[in-house]
Amino acid sequence: MIEGSAGTGGAPVPAAVMAVSSWVLVVLSVAAFVRADPGIDSNQLFFLVDVVGAAVYGTVAGVVLTRRVNPVPILLGLTAIGVGVAALSYSYSQLALVRSGLPGVGVLEPLQNTAWIPGTLSLFLVVPWLIRDHPLGWIAKAGVAAGICATAWYFWSRTFTDILPVWVLLPVLLVGALASADCGWRWRHGPQAERVGLGWMCLGTGLMTAAYLPLALPASLPGLWVLNPLVHLAVQAFYPVAILVCVLRQRMWGLNLAVSRAAVAGTLTVLLLVLYVVVATVVAALLPAGESVGAQVVAAGVVAIAVQPARVWLQRRVHHLVYGEGADPARAVRTLGRQFGSAESPEELLAELAAGVGVALRLESVSIRRASGVAAVWGSATGQPEAVELVHRGTALGTMVVTAPPGETLGTRTRRSLTELSAVITAGLVVMQSAEDLREARGQLASVRLEERQMIRRELHDGLGPSLAGIRLGLQGARNLLTSDPHSAAELIDSLQAELDHQVEGIRQLSRSMFPPVLDELGLLPALQDLAETHSRSGFTLQIQADPPTSLGTQISAAAYGIIVEAVTNAKRHSGADGCRVDATLTQEPGGGDVLEVMIHDDGRGFDPAGSVGVGTRSMRERARELGGTLDIESGRPTGTVVTARLPLTPL
Repeated sequence: MIEGSAGTGGAPVPAAVMAVSSWVLVVLSVAAFVRADPGIDSNQLFFLVDVVGAAVYGTVAGVVLTRRVNPVPILLGLTAIGVGVAALSYSYSQLALVRSGLPGVGVLEPLQNTAWIPGTLSLFLVVPWLIRDHPLGWIAKAGVAAGICATAWYFWSRTFTDILPVWVLLPVLLVGALASADCGWRWRHGPQAERVGLGWMCLGTGLMTAAYLPLALPASLPGLWVLNPLVHLAVQAFYPVAILVCVLRQRMWGLNLAVSRAAVAGTLTVLLLVLYVVVATVVAALLPAGESVGAQVVAAGVVAIAVQPARVWLQRRVHHLVYGEGADPARAVRTLGRQFGSAESPEELLAELAAGVGVALRLESVSIRRASGVAAVWGSATGQPEAVELVHRGTALGTMVVTAPPGETLGTRTRRSLTELSAVITAGLVVMQSAEDLREARGQLASVRLEERQMIRRELHDGLGPSLAGIRLGLQGARNLLTSDPHSAAELIDSLQAELDHQVEGIRQLSRSMFPPVLDELGLLPALQDLAETHSRSGFTLQIQADPPTSLGTQISAAAYGIIVEAVTNAKRHSGADGCRVDATLTQEPGGGDVLEVMIHDDGRGFDPAGSVGVGTRSMRERARELGGTLDIESGRPTGTVVTARLPLTPL
């Protein structure tokens, strides 16, 4: 479950020899123990502690030493071999009791009480001072020296003297407490880059130290023979995990390894079960013994009631520690959902959602990316990125790229949680996209309205204004001719009246093109028929084929009419044809929605797609876009130009 490439400066061969030797000792010890089949007492439980220690520490030492030579993996390896020798010594001695004549018993038997001491004690008296990625300061050097002295004192006094256990253990407990305190201080106040994982190291060192406290208690205490080895078993299974987490999370000594979250969760679960067995055994041992089945049932019930709730609570905490809120995706989704009500802008919303995913799933970094660039970033990425595609209604809007914390790889559960939470991130991305589209639409609408106002101003300034000025001058001339040449004055007045009628008709036509009264009063079809009559007077023929629904709304009618007027005007001015065809029919989208399809087709000279876009064309596109519709302009088949607008009856 460990991934990563070997770093430089490792010692693969010694690492393999160390790991294989540890496991060989484990296999030989277990085989001899099974053949000896001794009774159950504290010695057998301590034998289990030694076997587990040899397997776990040997494996961890081999993994680290393969990639980097350092005192810490060397000490771990020596510890594994030491406890392995102690386990083999005990099982071999037990086998000699049932099979006489075994060689080397006298040499191996004393090692079961001594071989484990140097390595095991150095784990929590020396190693914590060495877990750092910079040269040791004087405090750390003093701690290492104190740890070596305490280890030597324990070995000598326990092996060769009869000193009271409390005095044998006192230096060990004192130095262990100082090592744990040093890890805790560095975790809170040390360099930021070196704090990661030191909380685990502090806890592991403290537990290892506390595990030796029962050795100072009288052996006659009830249940102590079970409690003592089981506590050591649980703690020594946890401690190498703490070392690995600390080393790998900091990428210490140039290591670039990653441990699967599933492996961490599994290891912690096993430790939790061991702890459960320890506590349950102790509670059962403290209960008064009963000879009846009823008493035994009551005792079992008391153990379950007293211990099981704590185990369940701790199990939830383990999963939350490893997976964060990703252990419960529904809760994580609810947490992210609250961001929609608190964010003040789409950009802030997306940033808070990215942070929420990172915190909920215990990630190193989260970035949300679109085709246009990075939309939101949380954290700083240093590990291998993993991407989750963000899809809305079958369309990919972007990707969410995440990285796990140093020393971790994302497991199946975390990836599944990412997939489930991506729906919330996608919703935030849709909100941001919609806000941007709305801002763009408002800007384009303002631009089109400005162009329309400029067009009206141009019509008034260049058309109606000069015409009225000319009529004014003509009236002044007619007034001058009234007395001298009444006939000429009458002809001039007739001419001015015709010009005035022409301008009045122009104003009416401009008004009708914007929003004719007939459209508001009678609907789209009568308005189109009126438009056809107006253009027929100037020789331009409109063929109307329209069947719009009677319930067509004013907004859609006005948009359709405006598009038709602009397209017909363009055809009249630029196509060279003497007419065009207008179709307006009700169709359906593939998804089932009703759409008004408007098509204007002329048989003229066509259009140049590379030409500049005028005000009329932009106005048509904006009218369609405001309703969530589309507008296409293409060359006719075989000639002319075809303008097609599709307007949904339910505006988006």
